[in-house]
Amino acid sequence: MKLLSLSMNQPAVSRKHRLMNGLFVIAGTIFLVLGAIGIVLPVLPTTPFLLLAAACYLRGSERMHQWLLNNRWFGSYIRNYHEGKGISAKGKIFSISTLWITICISAFLIHMAHVQILLFIIAIAVTVHLVRVPTFRE
Repeated sequence: MKLLSLSMNQPAVSRKHRLMNGLFVIAGTIFLVLGAIGIVLPVLPTTPFLLLAAACYLRGSERMHQWLLNNRWFGSYIRNYHEGKGISAKGKIFSISTLWITICISAFLIHMAHVQILLFIIAIAVTVHLVRVPTFRE
């Protein structure tokens, strides 16, 4: 009788497991898209979203996790962070330059002083963060 009750519960556990895996993959994909947007939009952080994507993929799909770690655009962000290497000098220069160009253009186009001040505070905070992250030497 015990074996019968275990086998009846097994499909429910398996369905729940598949559902959770699917939700982790969906969440990972959302974080991956946000991280990809962060590569070209300097105000949006890239690495935290890619790390969240990796964590979700690790829980939801080993195949997706391996794909992300080996991806030519995203993999290095995650591997360098996990290994404590940091960001390359080229990446820092590009990120900080793009950040300040974008912030200055936005501040010029927006004629509200409180928004301009907020933009510059964000730019300063992101710049300080990027400078403090270790510089990865290849």
